Amino acid sequence: MINLKTDSRKVKKGDTFIAIRNVNRDGHDYIEEAIKNGATKIICEKGSFPVETVIVSDTRNYLNEYLYTNYYPKIKDMTYIGVTGTNGKTTICFLVYQMLKKLGKNPAYIGTIGFYYGDTKKELNNTTPDTDLLYEMLLEAHEAGCDTVVMEVSSHALEKNRIYGLEFDEVAFTNLTQDHLDYHETMENYCNAKKRLFTKTRNNKIAVINADDAYAKNFVLEENQNITISSENGNLTIQNMEFSHTDTKIKFTYKEKEYETTIQMVGRYNVYNFLTATMLVHKLGFTIEEIRNLTNELHAPTGRMEKIDYKTNSIFIDYAHTPDAVINVLKSAEEYKKGRIITIIGCGGDRDRKKRPMMGRAAEEHSDYVLFTNDNPRTEDETQIMNDILAGLNKENHEVIYDRVEAIKKGVSLLGENDMLMILGKGHEDYQIIGTEKHHLSDQETVIESIKELEKNLINNR
Repeated sequence: MINLKTDSRKVKKGDTFIAIRNVNRDGHDYIEEAIKNGATKIICEKGSFPVETVIVSDTRNYLNEYLYTNYYPKIKDMTYIGVTGTNGKTTICFLVYQMLKKLGKNPAYIGTIGFYYGDTKKELNNTTPDTDLLYEMLLEAHEAGCDTVVMEVSSHALEKNRIYGLEFDEVAFTNLTQDHLDYHETMENYCNAKKRLFTKTRNNKIAVINADDAYAKNFVLEENQNITISSENGNLTIQNMEFSHTDTKIKFTYKEKEYETTIQMVGRYNVYNFLTATMLVHKLGFTIEEIRNLTNELHAPTGRMEKIDYKTNSIFIDYAHTPDAVINVLKSAEEYKKGRIITIIGCGGDRDRKKRPMMGRAAEEHSDYVLFTNDNPRTEDETQIMNDILAGLNKENHEVIYDRVEAIKKGVSLLGENDMLMILGKGHEDYQIIGTEKHHLSDQETVIESIKELEKNLINNR
């Protein structure tokens, strides 16, 4: 594996430590710790140290070139699939990963829910890891015999060049809606960051694009083999969708042939996710019939419209944390509602403040009742976050419960007959970040405990 480290805590005897400057962290501050942990060589931009020291003008550029020169030749023969967009990346990549495994390939997945291959599952801190960690994972996947890598590619990764040197056989664009403007500042900058992925194609240069998104035209580049998905007039055209609270029936045409299938996922947006995954896998040499035959075996990732039944009620846990994602999820719920829609939602601290009132308004407009609560407040004052959310409200169909566990308990207790409880924002996350500390908190576990508590109280009160 790679013996050049950017994290002083991971340095072992004989390693080289390279001091990288990031927005919130300067690797030069950790050089002494790296030496204490066994580093025998330091690469930095300044200073003198009691081990071999190499001074370079830009340590990040040095790292990227070093990794590309020394390790890319070993991993370049795998097939690379990159998916970008505001929402849907995880679901598409996870579907592609499942499809390829069931079709006899040996894929690896890298993204929000972790690093997967074979029986291996590892958690990650970033959707797209830093260059050194990414290359290390790609080497690990290659050594495990993986033939394909499907990965989520975030706008931050593209802007910061974390995928330095990689070229993709297939790329896909999901959608573009407001998110990360605390970093990108404008939607134009955000779009341009995403677009970079589509300039990093090779071989057949397959590009699958959701043509129904307002920003789609920015991703249709002449040098790529573009495949558009649309409900009106795409290369793949969606003819019909039928929704229930357990599955979705889809009818679509591709190359003048009509197909029908049923996916074990709910929501209009999941139709686009499934069809994007289908096209990516199809273009690797599999027939649409082969892919369609797998649909009963495919499932969404943890925390993506994950359903828990409680009496006649349905409880859904979803990662929706942008205005558009919240609207899509709640509109999907409205498609098959019988009773009320009760929503639990918050917004992350130290992140894009502009989207908070939009998320609050989306929740109240598409719910019968809303419980606003904490998401990951991080180092920001929870009352400031909540004030931002509440600034977008027009109705009185809500209350504030800062404690997320108590909010979920209240939400479960409000369920009557055929109601839906939508718990949004954290999805697969099993932690809550308060200040700089991570505390264990799982929406799924809290729901199950809340149901048990309610049932116990009912028995005791008989």
